[in-house]
Amino acid sequence: THSGDVTFFPPGLGACGKINVVSDLIVAVSFEFFNSFGPQSNGNPVCGRKIKATAPGGKTVTVSVEDKCASCAQFDLDMSPGAFDQLADERVGRLHGVTW
Repeated sequence: THSGDVTFFPPGLGACGKINVVSDLIVAVSFEFFNSFGPQSNGNPVCGRKIKATAPGGKTVTVSVEDKCASCAQFDLDMSPGAFDQLADERVGRLHGVTW
């Protein structure tokens, strides 16, 4: 189990080579976590893996890894707005202590 902060970003063409939209349930993981599966972007074994994230209040969302996040700490997650909305209102901006 990992724990970190969760933020959201406007998706587009991700490191895994797919174009995603706001409503897709996707996540960008840290460079450190992404690259622990290999140095390549497209075709990286982490691409497409499912992560179930649980916010401190108990809300959960399952997301697919489609990108890497340059500003994320090792176990932070940067989600599409559609995924973040499953955990909290976007006005919150950043969730702390999310486990996955």
